[in-house]
Parts: sequence; structure tokens; C-alpha cells
Amino acid sequence: MTAADPDIDAFTRPYWEAAGEGRLLLRHCAGCARAHHYPREFCPHCWSEDVTWEPASGRATLYTWSVVHRNDLPPFGERVPYVAAVVDLAEGPRMMTEVVGVAEGDLRIGMDLEVTFRTEGETAVPVFGPAPHGSHG
Repeated sequence: MTAADPDIDAFTRPYWEAAGEGRLLLRHCAGCARAHHYPREFCPHCWSEDVTWEPASGRATLYTWSVVHRNDLPPFGERVPYVAAVVDLAEGPRMMTEVVGVAEGDLRIGMDLEVTFRTEGETAVPVFGPAPHGSHG
């Protein structure tokens, strides 16, 4: 286990198991019908505890990004430069992530992205790459 490994517990295990299968899950509130991320045991919008795991579409748009040229924490130092980003998921929540497969000069606010997964040790981590043309209809 490294400092970059996620803290997997009984609550977050479904999220990480789904990621290992190539699926992105979000928490969805039955009380106000809104999705949220990061996973919590209650809805941050209406405070309801009636929340469940639901599959996400995997679609997102780029909200903002920064190209990281130096990071001394393993395993990030081996990856520089990389694109640390915030994306707006199609379901509404914003998510901190990494954009992969897009040249720095091609990054644009609002560009269509799609989830993909990178394996780090034994854990699959959601990252986002370019969406196939026309995938957002």
C-alpha cells in the first residue's frame, strides 16, 4: 500500500469493486433525486440517509484542469507531466480526476470526456479520456 492508494472500507468497497469491473458508481438520493460524489452515507443536498449506489453513464465535460510538472509523492513523480482535472459528470456532480489521452494543447473547457480506468497496484482508478466523437448526442 502506498500513500496514493485509496482508503477502501466496507462503505466504499462497492465503488472500488465496480471500478475494477470498469464501471463508475455514484451515490443517488431517493429523497431529492440528486446524485453526488464523493461517496457519502447521506445526501449533501437534503441530508437524507436514503442513498444508494447507482451506475453512472461515464460521460463528463471538462470543468477545469492544471498540468502538473512536479509531484514528489509516489507514484505521481513517475507520471509527470499529468493533467489534474475537475470534470462535470453527466449526472450533475463534479469529480476530481485525471485527464488522459489528450494533448495539453487540445484541452478545452467543456470538452466531452468519457471515463476509463487505470490500474494502480490492485486498484482500478477512474480517469477520463476523450469521448468518441458524437457520443454525447
